[in-house]
Amino acid sequence: MLFLILAIGVLLIIVATATFKLHPFLSLILGTLFVGIASGMPLAKVVENMNTGFGSIMGGIGLVIVFGTIIGTILEKTGAALRMAEVVLRVVGPKRPQLAMSLIGYIVSIPVFCDSGFVILNSLRKALAKRANVALASMSVALATGLFATHNLVPPTPGPIAAAGNIGAENYLGTIILIGLITAIPATVVGYIWAVKSASKIEIEEVDEGLDYEAVIKSFGKMPSAFASFLPIILPIVLIGVGSIISFFNWTGSLATFFNFMGQPVMALIAGVIAACFLLPKCNEETLTKWIGQALLDAAPILLITGAGGAFGTIIKETGIADVIQSWDLSGSLTGAGFLLIPFIIAAALKTAQGSSTAALVITSSLIAPLLPTMGIEGAVPLALVVMAIGAGSMAVSHVNDSFFWVVTEFSGMKVKDAYKAQTVATLLQGVITILFAMLLWVVLV
Repeated sequence: MLFLILAIGVLLIIVATATFKLHPFLSLILGTLFVGIASGMPLAKVVENMNTGFGSIMGGIGLVIVFGTIIGTILEKTGAALRMAEVVLRVVGPKRPQLAMSLIGYIVSIPVFCDSGFVILNSLRKALAKRANVALASMSVALATGLFATHNLVPPTPGPIAAAGNIGAENYLGTIILIGLITAIPATVVGYIWAVKSASKIEIEEVDEGLDYEAVIKSFGKMPSAFASFLPIILPIVLIGVGSIISFFNWTGSLATFFNFMGQPVMALIAGVIAACFLLPKCNEETLTKWIGQALLDAAPILLITGAGGAFGTIIKETGIADVIQSWDLSGSLTGAGFLLIPFIIAAALKTAQGSSTAALVITSSLIAPLLPTMGIEGAVPLALVVMAIGAGSMAVSHVNDSFFWVVTEFSGMKVKDAYKAQTVATLLQGVITILFAMLLWVVLV
């Protein structure tokens, strides 16, 4: 009966979001209330558990999400994202424009939401396609899949952070970032291959040919240096990585204590925000208040969805489902790498049904958290690979109920049927190759 109640609760979330277009935050709250009340939990306890779950997840990762969003907003508004793109173009060369677009997307979407990343880089995509004389659809898919890979797999993007928090892996963000960066490579590669082999056959009637490449770069005015542009991304990753190494080897001393402190995700992201502030053209109300205010507005829905997911997860645990699962003998069921298929399938079903990758990451991680102790899944690498499996499912597939699908479709000029062939199939391939690679990493590393 508990599992039937949970299934109905999840179905309620999906229907409310996909059919009635209710915001995922309210859908999650409704689902949480239903599961708590229908399971026979005392009403006062339902409220208490909701508050506890919401506050607990916010205490662990709330500030990390906020600071990551601030960094992304500053990179977007100062032209630093374009500077990073220009650097990648110089390294890769003009003869491989789709590869350049994939790599640009891979880098930019680590701190910047994939929707915003595509909009920011749209003029550059069109100009480069014009200069290289390649199909616009091919360039669009290459950029979109590069953005999509790191968006779903690499912190400080909110989705992977929320998933890590829900399964109790917020202390292993360094490992999750490293494994996420590695796992996102095959996802980006398969997107690039699909862009070259399939999307290049799609013709787009382009009304506005746009500016030349050089004109696009000049239109952004004076952009920051390459070092200053990359620093807000690289610095937090390096600090978190150093902190993880110090903790792993149990090094002591004043220097180790300092870097362990700076390696905490919150402090590392604060350092990233400080580095990003050096990109600001002026220190005035426009940049220090309005730009930061915009970042906080962008972070708010993610925080609410993440908090509601934490409340949902806590209610699930308190219903007794976790105790039931832990009493099972799962030795003959899916174990090891095979277990990763469970979160993958759940996340893929949720993503396909309701459209939001972040919501799929949040809900799936809440659902599978009780399973992990039973399966003996603990520690940095196993939990990081569980996050990768959820991220893989949250890719498959992007279609008409996903805002990113429409961003790619509208800005690229593709017809919907062509976008299904190009973008939707590409995200399906990304999801499949990512879960297979995560399973391979499990065999090798665990």
